[in-house]
Amino acid sequence: MTRIIAGNAGGTRIDTPPGAATRPTSDRVREALFSRLEHLDALEGRVVLDLFAGSGALGLEAASRGASRVQLVESAGVAARVVLRNIAACRAANARVVRIPVERYLDGKPEQPADLVLADPPYDYPTPQLEGLLARLVRGGWLAPDALIVLERSKRSVAPQWPAGLRSQGEKTYGETMLWFARAESADDEAGEAEDVPEQP
Repeated sequence: MTRIIAGNAGGTRIDTPPGAATRPTSDRVREALFSRLEHLDALEGRVVLDLFAGSGALGLEAASRGASRVQLVESAGVAARVVLRNIAACRAANARVVRIPVERYLDGKPEQPADLVLADPPYDYPTPQLEGLLARLVRGGWLAPDALIVLERSKRSVAPQWPAGLRSQGEKTYGETMLWFARAESADDEAGEAEDVPEQP
């Protein structure tokens, strides 16, 4: 059984898609992750993008805890319908699900840059393809200045190589699950790096 942990939908039971194709984030990992996100002030009033949404547990937890807008992206029709039911169960008027492959979605243009991106791809999702998606987030204007990116994978997965425009913020391990964190570089960061370059004679 999966439930929203806290916030205005706290305790609400949500469905998970049938079969083994979807791997919901455990309550323990979600609780630890969202405790950290609240400490970082990454939820209240923020725009959230939930990629590979599955049941929608991550995005709906963010919606419950005060995110202003949550976009959930899921390619599988069965899973997308489950997310739609879960949105209704949580009465999350600030959440919307889009049924489309993440790759195609990120080839489009954002309505609004995200302050927080939650990405939980299948554990067998190829690392080069994943790194391509991370680069799309930067190049496509999907990220607000100083946006936070959280990547969930197996602890046996290869550590991601963050593209230019993202800087690592460390990682945490919870059993078989690894969470990697990164920040989008802001204009101030780029200006500071430019100032550090010595002048050429």
